[in-house]
Amino acid sequence: MSKLSVGDRAPEFSLKDANGKTVKLADFRDKSAVVLYFYPKDDTPGCTAESCMFRDMYEDFVTAGAEVIGVSSDDAASHRSFAEKHQLPFTLLADTSAQTQKDYGVRSVFGLVPGRVTYVIDRHGVIRHVFSSMFNATQHVTEAIQIIKSLQAS
Repeated sequence: MSKLSVGDRAPEFSLKDANGKTVKLADFRDKSAVVLYFYPKDDTPGCTAESCMFRDMYEDFVTAGAEVIGVSSDDAASHRSFAEKHQLPFTLLADTSAQTQKDYGVRSVFGLVPGRVTYVIDRHGVIRHVFSSMFNATQHVTEAIQIIKSLQAS
């Protein structure tokens, strides 16, 4: 599991969403930037705060040319329930094997709890920003929107 940095090509993934549809990073190539946020678990306090802040700013991301995608090890049914309960308008992907988390270098805390890392990926598949903080969940959203807006301006 290697750590990814700004300027690296984002690893491809192919995961199921809350409705069982396969979503690939390649689906967004040359169409939109992607804010890919990895979070520990559906319906936990920090993950709910982070996801709801992404929800509240979702239109800002879309207007700036980005799609928001959340990823955790939870299954599709858990994601469906979480998205419905909190009215999340963006895609949640089930990484039940944790392979995509490994590919992106998302480390577990104390070897138990999956990490919280956000990647901003431009429309060409290049990582433009990485923010990793287990305990500052909403800062992920703030930093991501600033980077997306700066990409739009360039």
